[in-house]
Amino acid sequence: MKHLERALDGQNQFWKYLVNFLVSLIGGSFIGSIPLLVVIAIKAVEYGNIEGLSSGNIADLTPYGISKNVSLFLLMLPMVVSFFTCISMLHPFHKRSFSEVVNGTSEIRWKRFFAGFGVWFVLYALYLSGSYIIDPENFVFQFEISSFIPLFLIAILIIPFQTTFEELMFRGYLGQAIGAWTRNRWLVMIIPAILFGLMHSANPEVKEYGFWLTMPQYVIFGLIFGLITLLDDGIEVSMGVHAANNIFAALFITNKASVLQTPAVFNQQKIDPILETVILVLMGVVLVFILAKKYKWNFNILNTKIEKEIITPDESLQSI
Repeated sequence: MKHLERALDGQNQFWKYLVNFLVSLIGGSFIGSIPLLVVIAIKAVEYGNIEGLSSGNIADLTPYGISKNVSLFLLMLPMVVSFFTCISMLHPFHKRSFSEVVNGTSEIRWKRFFAGFGVWFVLYALYLSGSYIIDPENFVFQFEISSFIPLFLIAILIIPFQTTFEELMFRGYLGQAIGAWTRNRWLVMIIPAILFGLMHSANPEVKEYGFWLTMPQYVIFGLIFGLITLLDDGIEVSMGVHAANNIFAALFITNKASVLQTPAVFNQQKIDPILETVILVLMGVVLVFILAKKYKWNFNILNTKIEKEIITPDESLQSI
């Protein structure tokens, strides 16, 4: 095991993580939001007054005369800036590279990223297909090729930065910190999952359906990501699953309360948060089962203490 063990090097002072979090999340978001603020300011001048134009969903900028595709790009841009801000501070603060926060080594296992992406994309497609077959009246078909092509390009080019930043920050960076501080793998899975959920508490879905109905979905997602990170000794699979989830949602399914307000293929009219939570758990179980078979994951690793590997003299000579 290398991912969590890589952080056992004495570079885990609390202030370093706090500064990186604050600068990446707040500073990066502020700088990345400048283009959005400029566009809104231009619209304010154009309309004379933009008060009262909001649709009630903070992610829906169409009342300001901003197209959904441009909105998606502008709203994702802060996460791109935060991503590059975060990785730029890893080596100065912790003497670690981007790949070492991803899996503890010098190379990123991209095949695992695409495996996680592919499995979740298919599972999501099966879920949407089944939902449409059972209740077609709950979906409005709104596909327009002129809007879908730029949406596709924005989704595949920008969304992976957003999802990778969240996985890097919570399952990679924070996971290594908690692992170094507690040496407990269960806490590495649970604490970031809760913080991951709380980070999304300002999402419009939470306002629409309530904190206690929507927050379990975010926390469960965090637990799934944390579990596969521990089992696979790195965050590549969770990076792929997270990217697949958000890209699929952006391209194929949206609703009035979604944080991803896009010209997706379908607009879902009614959402049942409880049913969606149950479906998420089932999809997560299938995901873990498939990937556990593929990569021969050992679940016993969850109960082992995080500690440095002891290299014997013979092993040291073999590695030269």
